[in-house]
Amino acid sequence: MPGTGRIPRIFDSATRTLRAAEPAEGAAEGVAGLYVCGITPYDATHIGHAATYLAYDTLIRAWRDAGCTVEYVQNITDVDDPLLERAVATGVDWRDLAAEQVELFRADMAALGVIPPQHYTAVTEVIEPIAQAVAALLARGVAYRVPGDGAGPDVYFDLGAASASAPWRLGEESGLDRDAMLALFAERGGDPDRPGKRDALDPLLWRSAREGEPSWPSPMGPGRPGWHIECSVIATMQLPAPFTVNGGGSDLLFPHHEMSAAHAAALTGSPLARIYSHSGMVGYRGEKMSKSLGNLVLVSHLRESGTDPRALRLAILAHHYRSDWEWTDAALDEAGHRLSRWREWGSGAPRGSAALAEPLRAALARDLDTPAAIAAVDAAIATGIPATAGDVDAVHALLGVDLRH
Repeated sequence: MPGTGRIPRIFDSATRTLRAAEPAEGAAEGVAGLYVCGITPYDATHIGHAATYLAYDTLIRAWRDAGCTVEYVQNITDVDDPLLERAVATGVDWRDLAAEQVELFRADMAALGVIPPQHYTAVTEVIEPIAQAVAALLARGVAYRVPGDGAGPDVYFDLGAASASAPWRLGEESGLDRDAMLALFAERGGDPDRPGKRDALDPLLWRSAREGEPSWPSPMGPGRPGWHIECSVIATMQLPAPFTVNGGGSDLLFPHHEMSAAHAAALTGSPLARIYSHSGMVGYRGEKMSKSLGNLVLVSHLRESGTDPRALRLAILAHHYRSDWEWTDAALDEAGHRLSRWREWGSGAPRGSAALAEPLRAALARDLDTPAAIAAVDAAIATGIPATAGDVDAVHALLGVDLRH
């Protein structure tokens, strides 16, 4: 498109303020670094997943329009307790289950028009660097061993020692008090009651090998990584810290993002990111949409039923990325009607400038306000003035909705 957009201001969970998502100091000139936590591939992509990845796809589009080069990293947690449990329950090898679900996830993202990351890294591809990082934390005195029921001791991160020696303190990202942290830690994969830990909130770094579980050799003995250290290592392998934005769903704010930032600070001596960004939760029938509750609306099922992925994209972008909202069939129907109006308006558009570019750019610059951007397109259609090719290009470039077919 002609002209240049502006660097968006997005909400930073750590400071509770809107901050310009500018390339971090020390990064290559004009390069914005983005790390978004990927899937644990034991079930297909649901609407909640799609909402998160569309949020950061919108950020990437705004960055590119502002002239930034984007370096985007996403992980795959392809060895984890939920995946292993699902594999046992279904009688499928955990590696085959992971590969199948990763392929389906990528197909769903492609159908939705999500720009893929440059670095798409599976945990099983980087076990050795993760193990070396855990060994380094032990050597620096910010990790310790706890006897357990594995082949050897497990390794835990020492929050107290880390906060005394790294540019990080517990709670600076989440803003939670200790009681809230303990409750979420127990709910989201932590083990606050584990005997031998120095602090109930200390997170697992390395799980010693257990019978029937996959394991890899390491300086700590055979085993596999804990959850949070995986993202710390993958992010800092690909992006110089502090990179611009660390993103994911709001359910990752604590403990996952807080602990990942702690590990990275202890390893690099630098904050992990300049901005910590979080998308809202999507509900369905009164509950947060989640695999554990089983109340999933799957992107692949909607595609198989004939839903136009562009309508699905519009249904999600009609909600601000930070809001919690409820998925309904009526919302999808409304998005389908909107897509029909937009396609009719954009069909056969003659050559011409993009009058829509500025209102779309202004909306996305204000904390990725996609509902305002959608309203701007609706308002343009309501005037009765036909679209130009430039308008159609603007909708495609900034909202990811192609009206040409």
